[in-house]
Amino acid sequence: MFATWSATEIAFLLVAIIQMVFAVIWALGAWLVPATRKAALYWSVWAALSAVIWVVLAAHVDSPPLIGVLAGVLGVMALQRGIRIFVGFESALPGHALMLAAVVIANWLGSSAEYRSMQAVINFGVLAWLYFHVAFDLYNYASKVARFRWPWLLAIPTTFGGLGYGARALRAIAQPQSVLTEMTTHSALNVNAALAFVVLVLVLHATLVVLVVARLVAELRKLSHHDGLTSLLNRRAMEELLEAQIGRSQRVNAKFVVMMLDLDHFKRINDQHGHAVGDLALKHVSAVLGSAIQSTDHLARFGGEEFVVLMPNADIEQAHLVADRLRELLAITPLTRDSLRVPLSVSIGVAQWLHNEDSSHLLSRADAALFQAKVMGRNRVIRAVDVIAPLGANALT
Repeated sequence: MFATWSATEIAFLLVAIIQMVFAVIWALGAWLVPATRKAALYWSVWAALSAVIWVVLAAHVDSPPLIGVLAGVLGVMALQRGIRIFVGFESALPGHALMLAAVVIANWLGSSAEYRSMQAVINFGVLAWLYFHVAFDLYNYASKVARFRWPWLLAIPTTFGGLGYGARALRAIAQPQSVLTEMTTHSALNVNAALAFVVLVLVLHATLVVLVVARLVAELRKLSHHDGLTSLLNRRAMEELLEAQIGRSQRVNAKFVVMMLDLDHFKRINDQHGHAVGDLALKHVSAVLGSAIQSTDHLARFGGEEFVVLMPNADIEQAHLVADRLRELLAITPLTRDSLRVPLSVSIGVAQWLHNEDSSHLLSRADAALFQAKVMGRNRVIRAVDVIAPLGANALT
């Protein structure tokens, strides 16, 4: 059977098989990875529709029916929509309806020989525009959101797709008769176009895989550096920030301050209202503190009901004022839920970094100041330089 097939038919069917395989792969990916399910489903639809158009072209390369052309255009639209959903851009594009209408009209008129070149111009032009727009979306995402080092790399496959279809549209305008002649089963142009598309789709699918893997890696990194309950930085992330800040401060002799905060009477909240309310209290404190600190400061949940704030380029005087403001703000912002009202307060220890002091010693001084604030009655700020000997070793929570 294969002996009777032309090179063009074999090339077109090869593309169809590749796209159908990827349609299944993306469908499985949508099932296995819920975080990217909707986007992966659209990519599966794109691959499946692309397989349809190449099968149709293998049978009707000289005059593809409307269903085949629409499958190709709708497939690229599905690709674009999936990418826009994945990157968080507005997914709906009003131009799609106009492009589909233009394709339908062009292919309806294209049944007459005199309109065949116009049909080619519109079909190839629409596909070129779609691929260029996908390239634009990928570049914007890579440069502004993902912050890739070379964002243009992500846009290369779809840019080449746009250039390829754009070149055929321009050729249909400049040399309409030659393009129509080349649209035959044995055309070398069609064979080369199919083989080029094989490379394009393989690279494009690889690009989509890179997007998904980069998203998963970013989410894993976020999970490893953020607290699951409050979404604040966790202890590990704060310790890394402290080490980096100490390195910078040693190089440029810059000041910085650490404040350690502890939610007062947290055990009592859990005992009286239950751990669900305790979790709400921690989230509430996180939101209040996060809204009040500067964008250059860093807030972390250090463990349990304990929080740490890193203030770069600040001294102890500035930090004391900020800590007192945070304490007062929380005192006037109780946790409310339905008829429940839970007053909250924090005790704070503040320590300014001493030259050549390591992070563990700095945190120990801030923690000692925090303990002293607890001993002295809670709901207050104590500087590490003012620490006096603890009055007892009993736990004050």
